[in-house]
Amino acid sequence: MATTLLRKTVLTAAGIAATAGGIAGPAIAAHAAPTDTTTVVADRKGHGERELDVRYEAQPNFYYCGPAATRNAISVLGKNIDVHAMAREMGTTEAGTNSINDITPVLNKETGKPYRSVEIKSGKADNKQTDTLRADIIRTVDDGRAVVANIAGTATDTDNTTHSFEGGHYISVIGYRDNGNTVTIADSADPNTATYRMSIDNLADWIATRGYSTS
Repeated sequence: MATTLLRKTVLTAAGIAATAGGIAGPAIAAHAAPTDTTTVVADRKGHGERELDVRYEAQPNFYYCGPAATRNAISVLGKNIDVHAMAREMGTTEAGTNSINDITPVLNKETGKPYRSVEIKSGKADNKQTDTLRADIIRTVDDGRAVVANIAGTATDTDNTTHSFEGGHYISVIGYRDNGNTVTIADSADPNTATYRMSIDNLADWIATRGYSTS
């Protein structure tokens, strides 16, 4: 696999080291969180907004964010797939899940609907990339599906809370409002902050250098 599609994260005694590279990057949450399944949002449509009903589950360890984000994304279709089965399908190890390209085939298989990987190559998303992300999220959510994104670094949500994953992480995007200018994120890292909202600009920059799976 080309280096732009694969990136290794180094685990140290102090934690997880940040890495650089292309669309791929094992994304590993900063800490393990206990599993806790619940329904966190309801489905509604109209006035430029929609949120999907996710059967949320937190990741059981620090390196399962890819499988957990994928499992949460698939749950909006009413499917409950074991997160360990997700991990086996995408080759997750203690180094994480290598690439968004390991997520996309699993989404295709388990949903029976076409997903594709989209890369934001630059270190910061430009207007075109942000507009594309917005359109992709609206289209996918309107089709009743969630987007899975590989993110890295620190971003601030609409409540001015920062979320930091310097070594990388995976999240699910399960809704939007304000015609896609604000999105709803399901984050498996911590059930105490299971969902939060973020501007599309902040999310696009969070994905920058990595990628996302969308319809």
